[in-house]
Amino acid sequence: MRKTVVFPGLLALITLSALANAASPARSTSGSLVIVFKDGHRQAVSLADIERVEFSGVGTASSDSVPVNPNAPPRGRYVGKWEVGDGNGHNFDITLKEDGDAFRTLGNVHGTWKYVNGDALITWDDGNQDAIRRAGSRFQKYAYSSGKSFNDSPDNVTAARNTSPRPI
Repeated sequence: MRKTVVFPGLLALITLSALANAASPARSTSGSLVIVFKDGHRQAVSLADIERVEFSGVGTASSDSVPVNPNAPPRGRYVGKWEVGDGNGHNFDITLKEDGDAFRTLGNVHGTWKYVNGDALITWDDGNQDAIRRAGSRFQKYAYSSGKSFNDSPDNVTAARNTSPRPI
């Protein structure tokens, strides 16, 4: 009796599995993107039809991670130690850490930084602010005294060079 119940059940399971595989889109179609939804169904989209992929509402997508300008350097490009000018012919270092902490050797000041629209915007604990921005193929440091915003005219603009262009 057990064989008569198990065999037809197994046959039905194999048949249903084959039908489900035949009905689903190809899993690795060249030139397509396959989206797998939470409920398990799949949808294939031709890469030729895609202009860009946006992830709205995702916890990591914010002004601190996604630049508006597609030609902007990525956030990780700013992580590291930067040699910058003070506006008076001397240099000092700014260190930007992955976690958003910043440190300035000029006055040994701590701060925090954010990646906004392709720029590294640094707010120092003493109230001053600096921005490191791409200027053509190079980078520059824009200094703003306490009370100014990043949209105001900077107090000085100097060259900026990442001396450790990799996370430290």
